[in-house]
Amino acid sequence: MEKESLELKNRRIKNAVETLCEDWGRRDLFSGVCLVKCKGHTVFSGAYGFANRAFKISNKIDTKFDTASITKVFTAAAVLQLIQEKKLKLSDYITQIINLEGTEISPKVTIEQLLNHTSGIHDDAEEEAGEQYSELFIESPNYAIKECRDFLKNFAYKKPNFEPGSAVRYCNCSFVLLGLAIEKITGKNYRNYVTENVFQKAGMRNTAFLSMDSVNENTAEGYLNLYGEDGKIIGYKKNIYCFPPLGTPDGGAYTTAEDMNLFLTAIQKNILLDDVHANLLLTAHCPYIREKEWWGIPGLYERNGYAFEFLFLPNSKEPFCIYKDGQNDGVAARFSYYPKEDITVTILSNQDCDVWDMTRQIQAEIYDTFYRRR
Repeated sequence: MEKESLELKNRRIKNAVETLCEDWGRRDLFSGVCLVKCKGHTVFSGAYGFANRAFKISNKIDTKFDTASITKVFTAAAVLQLIQEKKLKLSDYITQIINLEGTEISPKVTIEQLLNHTSGIHDDAEEEAGEQYSELFIESPNYAIKECRDFLKNFAYKKPNFEPGSAVRYCNCSFVLLGLAIEKITGKNYRNYVTENVFQKAGMRNTAFLSMDSVNENTAEGYLNLYGEDGKIIGYKKNIYCFPPLGTPDGGAYTTAEDMNLFLTAIQKNILLDDVHANLLLTAHCPYIREKEWWGIPGLYERNGYAFEFLFLPNSKEPFCIYKDGQNDGVAARFSYYPKEDITVTILSNQDCDVWDMTRQIQAEIYDTFYRRR
């Protein structure tokens, strides 16, 4: 079979993604934006649903969305900047940087272990064990947690899950400790430092830490889906009581689909980091691997270990996909990069949404179009 031109391949991807997004949007399963780029060229962009449901204000492609845990990659970039400047080392112990006396944080926990989730520290909500993050705020008000230090009472006094470096377990609060380290070393508030040294340097003009109780222009509100007995969506509820009202090192920065691409470009072009430290952000470091076939694509496995927050498919020198996702009540986000073909897929949603299934379907089309049709 004659090879398809790049134009024909992009058209195939555009048609498939457009059909998928329109179908999900029509069935009220997706409210948000989807952006697909290939070699810097926009293949598809679309906005669906409402940024504000009460006033029926539609989402736009440049609407700002809560990214949940995608924020961690911005924190990781900030930490690597300090390492590049020799103000910090991966081998440094966190207890030597910030005062954690009286807590259960092991003196053996290093910066590297916090970055790749091998520290063993207990999380505020052990989501891998089925605990719900939003349940933290049933008895304790979420508005009482705005600064990094406010999180300590919810995790630092709990017994660790394992010895540092002996296993891997996703941990939101490891990034809270990294945020505290940034503040200690720079003398600046975490949000101010990341805004100045990551967002502004990368040209991410539509990315910011926005408080839920502020008047935020062109910003999507988050909505939990309410279900009837038949499992169908019957309404929505705002997510304003489900997590802290202002973004912190482990989650909550607002961004646009285009700005996520600008962040990746700033890493690749050494705007934020030099070659050595950019490679640290985009190379897997964790020795622990989850041997799980990934979505039926032959030979692809998820690496359950982290490249300082990005994850990899598969466990190889040249990954098929580098990605980061995020989820909170009323928030779902996924940023995927396919390095061999220089393709990015960004999905940002302001309602409970299975962005993983959406990505699965888009990724299958990318694989079929760019990897099988040769």
